[in-house]
Amino acid sequence: MDTETYMALGLHRALGDTDPTRLVNGRANREIQQALSTPGDRQYHPCPEGSPAEDIPRGRVASHRDWAGARIFPGTIRDVRIYTPPGFDPAGPPPALIVFNDGSWYLDRDGPVRAAAVLDSLIHAGEAPPTVAVFVMPGKTEQNPQQRSFEYDSVTGLYARFLLEDLLPFVEAEIGCALTADPAWRTVCGISSGGICAFTTAWHRPDAFGRVISHCGSFTAIRGGHHYPFLIRSTERKPIRVWMQSGAADADILFGSWPLANQAVAGSLEFAGYDCKFVFGEGGHSLAHGGAVFADTLRWLWRPAG
Repeated sequence: MDTETYMALGLHRALGDTDPTRLVNGRANREIQQALSTPGDRQYHPCPEGSPAEDIPRGRVASHRDWAGARIFPGTIRDVRIYTPPGFDPAGPPPALIVFNDGSWYLDRDGPVRAAAVLDSLIHAGEAPPTVAVFVMPGKTEQNPQQRSFEYDSVTGLYARFLLEDLLPFVEAEIGCALTADPAWRTVCGISSGGICAFTTAWHRPDAFGRVISHCGSFTAIRGGHHYPFLIRSTERKPIRVWMQSGAADADILFGSWPLANQAVAGSLEFAGYDCKFVFGEGGHSLAHGGAVFADTLRWLWRPAG
């Protein structure tokens, strides 16, 4: 399809580029709100590792509000929080890395994931290596208070560059040491647009990020993510391991069906011979199910090869 036809059909538009109240066949993109909390989510509860016993050592979280060090996304500010594990020694071996897009949602101590507490539990049990976690929010500017879709849904390598050239050098300076260079111990995690962003980051830079967690990933017609099933099938396999989750009540709007889109991506990964696990439940477009199995997700993702 030529570019003129592609744009004339409106295929270049992002979710925020159109009126969410616009009706087509009696349906609208605003219906995504109905998938954010569904009856199917009620069966899911934070995993036990998210509530560690009082005697388990806890890591430290340093907060950097309105961080303005992004050159790849110039003029933006964003909140960044950096978790270092209990007893962290910068002079020791380089720590593993996990980056959480929409980081505040994953860090929330009373939320469905409670990622820092889960890391404390797994590290204490010897089921995870010393790991630095970076909880980063999307950028915003004075003119654009929300550019989440541009940063997360775009299927370019820009976000990978942002991590490698801007954010992670800042993190290394803050923690006083280099992070591991082994992509098998460098993970990107996210939900919805942040989920497809995690996959896109590893897709473009598998040499730097070898592990992916996608909760309810937006592999739909927002900024081109619906093309991934074909790309995965028709491209030489990349050295990445992927864990995915969606649910029967996930979003179903004009831009596509999240349950079907995630099934298509998971099926393509299996077809192409990837090391991939797809967990499909009964919940909606939320972290409820992902949080319930988050400790097991990390165990699977970080298991030895073979």
